[in-house]
Amino acid sequence: MYEITDLKIGTNVSLDGEPYRVVWNQFSKTGRQGGVMAVKLKNLRDGKVIPKTFQGADKIQPAEIAMKKAQFLYKDDSGFNFMDSENFEQFPLSEEAVGEAGQFMQDGEEYDLMYFDGTPINVNLPIKMEFIVKETMPGVKGDTASGGTKPATLDCGITVQVPLFINEGEKIRINTETLEYVERA
Repeated sequence: MYEITDLKIGTNVSLDGEPYRVVWNQFSKTGRQGGVMAVKLKNLRDGKVIPKTFQGADKIQPAEIAMKKAQFLYKDDSGFNFMDSENFEQFPLSEEAVGEAGQFMQDGEEYDLMYFDGTPINVNLPIKMEFIVKETMPGVKGDTASGGTKPATLDCGITVQVPLFINEGEKIRINTETLEYVERA
């Protein structure tokens, strides 16, 4: 069991049978009263963030989160289909569970899946991933890295801002958290 002072950013907790991660916290103590911890908790199943306040004597249940590798096979009407890399069992994950990560996933690639109570609940993407530029305005001689940006559509379908010197067909790295160009691959 966690005390309220254990609720640091990144701590996984279980409330009402649901897994949450602390994404913000603020401790306060006034006079003779016990401490109060105000937190924002992100639901690891659906990504929704809720505010919660814990009093000094509250005990919080830790969430047992495990990570396992699984290969993304394909997407169909049942959701995103994966194969466990250890026992080769295939299973689907709903679009709600995968969330925004689904737009970055590529068939045949291996990803870290988050498990809660033995059930896969979420996909952890690498922070940097490589994609091919499918469509963008052509680069012009003399364009430099610090000379501005232009929109580019990637092979996964998303559009990001890239430097002017990037051309169609080039492989680039994108930060999956901020959707920003990082570098050429």
